[in-house]
Amino acid sequence: MIRRCIRAVPPHSLSQLGRCGFSTSRWLLNELTTPKVNYEAKYAEKLQKRAIEQGLSIEQLKQKLREEETTKRKEKAAVNAQTTSATPNAPSTQVEKDKATSAAVPPVSIPTRKDSSPVKPLTELLNLEKLLQTPHTAEQISLLWRAYHASRSKGTGRGYLCATIPLDAYHKMASVASKYPCFILPVPREGAQIAEEKTSEDQKAYEMYFMEWGFHSAPPEPKSSITDLFTKPTPSNNPKTSTILFTPLQEYKQRTSFATPYLVLTNYTDLASSHGIVLSRGEITPSTSGSIDAGGDGRYMLSQQDAQLLAMGIQKFYLWSEDQGKGERQELLRTFHDNPEGFKWEELLKHTDFSA
Repeated sequence: MIRRCIRAVPPHSLSQLGRCGFSTSRWLLNELTTPKVNYEAKYAEKLQKRAIEQGLSIEQLKQKLREEETTKRKEKAAVNAQTTSATPNAPSTQVEKDKATSAAVPPVSIPTRKDSSPVKPLTELLNLEKLLQTPHTAEQISLLWRAYHASRSKGTGRGYLCATIPLDAYHKMASVASKYPCFILPVPREGAQIAEEKTSEDQKAYEMYFMEWGFHSAPPEPKSSITDLFTKPTPSNNPKTSTILFTPLQEYKQRTSFATPYLVLTNYTDLASSHGIVLSRGEITPSTSGSIDAGGDGRYMLSQQDAQLLAMGIQKFYLWSEDQGKGERQELLRTFHDNPEGFKWEELLKHTDFSA
């Protein structure tokens, strides 16, 4: 569920001599006993590198560094002056000195992380910078997305789902999900314990899965070249990234928020504004107990076929809009949230044919 870094010469390196606390006599002694070093030539390469990085000439960079140093000195002098005026009488005890020091030093602000989303960034899956260096259509990116997931699990693709969603379809689903973030979906299961009753038509049993949507911050629009690093950042036009968790209803009832989801779907919106698509990725939870999933080999909590049925259920119950009227599926979704007592899971079984 791919990443960058350039270090520059610290701004204070060039002004280190000017900040020394030596007396005039000490400075003269050093001048007489120490060979002079041509710092201009010594750091010429680093200066040139940093100037290129900032898009400046050497002289412009030097002027900028001098201005920064002057600003720092003024700020330091202002802090010292404020401290002196705030404490006219020197504290007599060590405790008073400590209090004065703590009052003079401004509190250190710890920057808060802006990447608090639990979603693994798309850049860990695709090299977006390299991808955008040459033009790619939405269809080409969709092929790359499918090929990437098909190569997982030693080329079997086992344990993963993937799809490409048109942006307008994602907007519709997200709009419905913002109002109805939870629902249940049936999965045919031999010997299921949750849906004990069986239909008279096909004598099938069903296991219910509880699904819940979660929305996270909108990702920034990916950049295609190094020159973009120097442009002023703008607010992202991408919609919010979303995740959908699928958990057996019985397990969710017992453990609620501590229940382990068997399938996690993530909808990446990084390329929504640039290419009009949303990349969807499903991850089936690996099995830790060695229990055999239905139609599987015991390595995952859910079979590949059941995971696909659950993913299709999203499209079946969430891809609609208000102007389409009150269809049976939409009415089931509304009833589940607005009138839970009137919800009948038997009506849900009428829509278990996810091929429709």
